[in-house]
Amino acid sequence: MDTTPRPLGRSGLHIPPFGLGCWPLAGMTREGITRDVAIATVAAALDAGILHLDTAYCYGEAGESERAIGTAIRDRRRDELFIAGKCGIHWEPGRKQCIDGRPERIRREVEESLGRLGTDHLDLLYLHAPDPGVNLEVSMAELGRLQSEGLARAVGVSNVSLDQLAIAAEACSLSACQLPYNMLQREIERDIVPWCHVHGVAIVAYWPLMKGLLAGGIPRDRTFPVTDSRHKYPMFNGAEFQRNLDFVDVVRQEAERMQRPLADLVLAWTVEQPGITSVLFGATSPEQVGVNAAAHFCELDPQARRAIAAGISARGPIIGRRPV
Repeated sequence: MDTTPRPLGRSGLHIPPFGLGCWPLAGMTREGITRDVAIATVAAALDAGILHLDTAYCYGEAGESERAIGTAIRDRRRDELFIAGKCGIHWEPGRKQCIDGRPERIRREVEESLGRLGTDHLDLLYLHAPDPGVNLEVSMAELGRLQSEGLARAVGVSNVSLDQLAIAAEACSLSACQLPYNMLQREIERDIVPWCHVHGVAIVAYWPLMKGLLAGGIPRDRTFPVTDSRHKYPMFNGAEFQRNLDFVDVVRQEAERMQRPLADLVLAWTVEQPGITSVLFGATSPEQVGVNAAAHFCELDPQARRAIAAGISARGPIIGRRPV
């Protein structure tokens, strides 16, 4: 696989094809994530050549993800890293998620994020999600101002509809769009992928392994406790869960034939899809990073592509849930 960084839209920047999604390191949806584990996981990613780190102001009630990254990169050359951050969502007491796209709130969050990370700029700054109470143009204009001041080198949006994507692009110079995308969740292929191609906007995909589902390590009798966010998703419950695991078994057969870990095959498939610029994978340990980073060296063959396409067709539409 070609691991050369890819153009980030029309920004003039380049982004590595794989990145570490640092939400799991916040410890809010997984058990056993300590500060030391989070720092070690980021360091392992960097050592494995994963230099694209994706985080957000709200990844942790007190910025745990950003703080772990800040510690892990302290002795690294900043110009070798690609750090993406997000603003516009924070937590209120009782773990109440608050979407706030007011310019003053956006600026405050970005400044705090930079302090936690120990850097003077983000390579890419996303609006994490549109605020229904604030005109999207107003929020995006503030991101544009932060870019002009050098606090961000490029601007993007996340968790948007096609209409919102077009509004955001009118408000500022838009370089990237981050949305969920994987073998089972391919809705963006219908409209957002073609739009981004025409308008020169990079697509960064998250959930390529769908919270571990497509990594193949979840047994069929698994039930998820309330401390694990997967219990809220239809994809992990009842008949829908079993049908998804049937699909995973199809892909697993190809991984075994190619003598590759299943996650490698899934990540390699995702990053080669038309319109996908970069793919984020999560990890909760240094060992897991090592497995996922090996996708750099996985090359799908025609037989695997045909088998995966047939499996996707046989699986049919899934019952999904919006992440935000």
